[in-house]
Amino acid sequence: MTSLNQTRPDIRSILFALMMAVFLSALDQTIVAVSMPAISTQFNDFDLLAWVISAYMVALTVAVPIYGKLGDLYGRRRLMLFGLGTFTLASLFCGMAQSMEQLVLARVLQGIGAGGMVSVSQAIIGDIVPPRERGRYQGYFSGMYAAASVAGPVLGGLMTEYVSWRWVFFINLPLGLAAWWVARKTLVGLPIPQRKPIIDYLGTLLMIIGLTALLLGITDIGQGRSWRDQQVITLLGIALLALVLFVLYERRTREPLLPMHLFANRSAVLCWCTIFFTSFQAISLIVLLPLRFQTVTGGGADSAALHLMPLAIGMPMGAYFGGRRTSKTGRYKPIIFAGALLMPLAILGIALTPPQSAVLTGVFMVLTGIASGLQFPTSLVGTQNSVEPKDMGVATSTTNLFRSLGGAVGVASMSALLLAMLAGSGVVSPGNGTLTGEGASGNLLMDSLHAASGPGLELLRGKLSMTFQHLLFASAAISLLGLAAAFAMPNHVLRGRGDKDR
Repeated sequence: MTSLNQTRPDIRSILFALMMAVFLSALDQTIVAVSMPAISTQFNDFDLLAWVISAYMVALTVAVPIYGKLGDLYGRRRLMLFGLGTFTLASLFCGMAQSMEQLVLARVLQGIGAGGMVSVSQAIIGDIVPPRERGRYQGYFSGMYAAASVAGPVLGGLMTEYVSWRWVFFINLPLGLAAWWVARKTLVGLPIPQRKPIIDYLGTLLMIIGLTALLLGITDIGQGRSWRDQQVITLLGIALLALVLFVLYERRTREPLLPMHLFANRSAVLCWCTIFFTSFQAISLIVLLPLRFQTVTGGGADSAALHLMPLAIGMPMGAYFGGRRTSKTGRYKPIIFAGALLMPLAILGIALTPPQSAVLTGVFMVLTGIASGLQFPTSLVGTQNSVEPKDMGVATSTTNLFRSLGGAVGVASMSALLLAMLAGSGVVSPGNGTLTGEGASGNLLMDSLHAASGPGLELLRGKLSMTFQHLLFASAAISLLGLAAAFAMPNHVLRGRGDKDR
């Protein structure tokens, strides 16, 4: 196993390539959103517009655990190069798309590449850095996620306004090629598995079917379909069947894609639970807080994007402090527990503060970002510390899988709950489209606001403010599940600075 001291001369170059890969994969989750109206105008196609974002997220989430296992079998260097190359090539296809169908297919390919960039980059840190030092490096990755969440909407808006929406994708070409070249030069010293690789083809197929159906069903719910809709029931039924068969098969196969013994590891499972609920809160708040700001205050989309900046600033602050503290003390549970305890308190603070109070709202959003930053990298470090080196890649990818699932479930659940609350208060009609989609049904909240004026508008905004407050109360209550997982987590000590990986 390669140690930190052996790779010290190249650690900065390696870190640059890995951070660039994480930044690019995260950037493409946010940069495209502001270009959606221009894309729909270009192709005059509203039916597939929501899938320009959803296709990328579904493909990324499904690809993550596959890359993790393949990295354990074949080595991570070639998987990283494949992921970066696929992502960069797909970005070219996205920018050259001549129809909505071509763009969605290219986004699927782009998501497949991004899945490798996210999963393999974090597993590489597990290969070359002792557990006690990993928190600091994983904190850098959290900083990249935060930077992408701020830079994405700004860059996307500028390029769409002054050049073309196609440059939202073309910008990945020089950045992706630079990251690929640096990765090719610097990742030559990574450990290469000596065992003969055995591919779990049936398990892979079952997992792809199960996760894809699950995510498509969750996405449909988040876009306004009822839980009892026939399409949603069918997708969730397929997901349940495929995932049950997947688990049964994985328990018997010789080289499982996702070893079931990992789920008997209490530390790893509880780390996955905390990262699931942290992502549930963080991603749903990133989607819903700008909507709250726009509808209650009447602010524009540009102001709503800036409204998220305190949340994005807090994440790297929490990750930096958590990484440093974990490295110093050698214990990760106190940092995770502190973040899990801060999360519901900060969300309650946002709920009780009107969005017009920019300074006080910003303070609570910074605290929410800090709570997320304390948990994201530290939970990954805790997972990596609790597994054997041969399972490093699959454990890392499973952590990222729970992170992605938490975000998807969070957005879908909170969006569906908001729609139900709005329908119950009479603000919108039930079953009448999506909250934030740019499809034919339009944006329900904006349509309702545009139709009101004078005292009626103020009354409507008062109802919306109360509805969002209740929604945030529900979000704070759900975050208590993450706190419970953090409380139950064993207080293990990370292997020291001088220790090698097991």
